[in-house]
Amino acid sequence: MRVLLSTIGSRGEAQPMVALASRLTASGQQVVMCGPPDFHGWAQRWGVRYVPVGPRLRTTASRSTNVLGTAEQRRLLVEGTIADQFAAVDAAAEGCDVVVAGGALAIAAHSVAERRGIGYVYTAFAPVTLPSPGHAPPPHPGRSPGPEGTVDNDARWAQDAQGWNLLWGPPLNARRAALGLPPVTDVRDHLLTATPWLAADPTLAPWPGSATSGVVQTGAWILPDDRPLPDEVRAFLDAGDPPVYVGFGSVRAPDGVVAAVVGAARALGRRVVVGRGWAELAPVDDAPDCLPVGEVNQQALFARVAVVVHHGGAGTTTTAARAGVPQVIVPQVYDQFYFAGRVERLGVGVAHPPGGPTVASVTAALDRALRSPVAEAARTTARAIRTDGAATAARRLVQAT
Repeated sequence: MRVLLSTIGSRGEAQPMVALASRLTASGQQVVMCGPPDFHGWAQRWGVRYVPVGPRLRTTASRSTNVLGTAEQRRLLVEGTIADQFAAVDAAAEGCDVVVAGGALAIAAHSVAERRGIGYVYTAFAPVTLPSPGHAPPPHPGRSPGPEGTVDNDARWAQDAQGWNLLWGPPLNARRAALGLPPVTDVRDHLLTATPWLAADPTLAPWPGSATSGVVQTGAWILPDDRPLPDEVRAFLDAGDPPVYVGFGSVRAPDGVVAAVVGAARALGRRVVVGRGWAELAPVDDAPDCLPVGEVNQQALFARVAVVVHHGGAGTTTTAARAGVPQVIVPQVYDQFYFAGRVERLGVGVAHPPGGPTVASVTAALDRALRSPVAEAARTTARAIRTDGAATAARRLVQAT
């Protein structure tokens, strides 16, 4: 069987798709992956055949970048994204039996599968991104979650569908018409289908709907990582008590977050590991109690720290939960608010309050996260996190195709 994996997004979308690719390849399937050029070399190091799509996304982690832009800039961005995807994904789909789309920005994947008469599976990485009366849709970029209880969730999801149609409908249907395909009237439903998969851990991020809702929750697609930590990192960890980790992965970081975390950690007698990430975070000074790190094995690193301060992306939240380490989440956009809430409800960490992080606000959050009940809850939850999600999805895909 030949499988095409298609995704557009951050590391949080790319890494689980590579995890699925690895599982499929291990079972004898042929896999090709389409995704942002940022992950081309990294995916190839994992043995994944990779086709870059569209522009590099790393610049979106810069605070100087205006992600939303003007209405005309958004229109051109949407049209360019769709054109790039249709060209690359359609070419990569030659000879494939099924297309798996990871995340809702893989706009062309379903249409390409439809044109070629092959299977299609949509995969979400957080329950909140799939329609359900059990939760409201995640906020769009540049917006914070609305107040609870003001509008019922069904109405919010109807508004969300209208937004998808207005933004993506015209350029998507123009491309479909050029391929001889009929127009879609509901872009979101077209992308998600009635039977989407949910690649999220059922303990950390359970689907709120019924078993008959059509959603298939496989568990998170975790990419095993056995790389040793660099000598410098191991020496720093060995030199004292477990430090605080702060990192924002492949997304923007709020202004002043490192200064706030370092100030808070020092007030509590803790050292700090600073994950550079796409935002190029760095320590505030040259003091020996802070260590900057680049691309390292987070699974190994998180097992050695006291608290993980991060943005709340699906991948980082799952990695920290699996490591059994308390979390402080400073959410910025989209599903990050959902994971911040889940960490609070499970008692395995703290959701930073709205507003920019300060030394005082982070000190309060770290103080809570470092207390024994939170640490114990984190260790207990870690034992419940499943590690077979990618294997489950690969097996299901092979059986269904």
